[in-house]
Amino acid sequence: MNDTDGTVRFELTGNLAEIILDRPTKHNALTPQMYRDIGVCCAQANDTDAAHVVIFRGAGERAFCAGSDITALEGYEDFWAWRNRFDYLPPILGLRKPSIAAVKGWALGGGLEIALACDLRVVAPSSIFAAPEVTLGWSGAGGAAQHLTRMCGYGQAMKVLLTGARFDAAEADRMGMVEYLVEDGDELSQAREIAATIAGHSTVATQAVKSAVRRAMDLTVDQGLRNENELMSLCFAKRELASLKADTGDGNR
Repeated sequence: MNDTDGTVRFELTGNLAEIILDRPTKHNALTPQMYRDIGVCCAQANDTDAAHVVIFRGAGERAFCAGSDITALEGYEDFWAWRNRFDYLPPILGLRKPSIAAVKGWALGGGLEIALACDLRVVAPSSIFAAPEVTLGWSGAGGAAQHLTRMCGYGQAMKVLLTGARFDAAEADRMGMVEYLVEDGDELSQAREIAATIAGHSTVATQAVKSAVRRAMDLTVDQGLRNENELMSLCFAKRELASLKADTGDGNR
């Protein structure tokens, strides 16, 4: 695949999976082919039992992702083709494994949306964020309105989305978008360290936690408590099954 198309790579090291936006000469700007590649890589992460945590990162030194490639968007014949495009956000949101965005440099438009769709964000101070779609006459369609409103509140979401202005990592941290603000150059190593800690826990437990928190945004408190109870019961069942295998000598199967 040439640089015009770009690519997205899946790498597995031990129990850590990495999904790499790999178009560094174009600041990892997304093409329609890369949308589909993200979907393929997310499915691979879900289907690979050895992958306990997923890290998203951008190749090169200058950007996490500069958003969608504007020239590639001109390839859509009309609004109907755009409406029925492959959307890369549902596969990211559909990851059962915990996900971490290791962000450096530009995270604009679709890059911001990918970072927001992850469960945790590890961010270098030199990172620059923006949702510039409004400046192009668009509203954006990749979840920024949903995630910013939930993370940062109505007013902050409106400020980001209505102005389209760029803001730095310190401002993103102040708004509540950043879980870990680290030194420049340490974002990937820190993301891997955090991922290793999470991967050391029971996969049933970490996926149950992710499910509980994600569902908490949509359920009433009573519904959420019932959901948590069911997830906790699943964790107990997993532990009992492991104990049973150990008692019967099947633990290595």
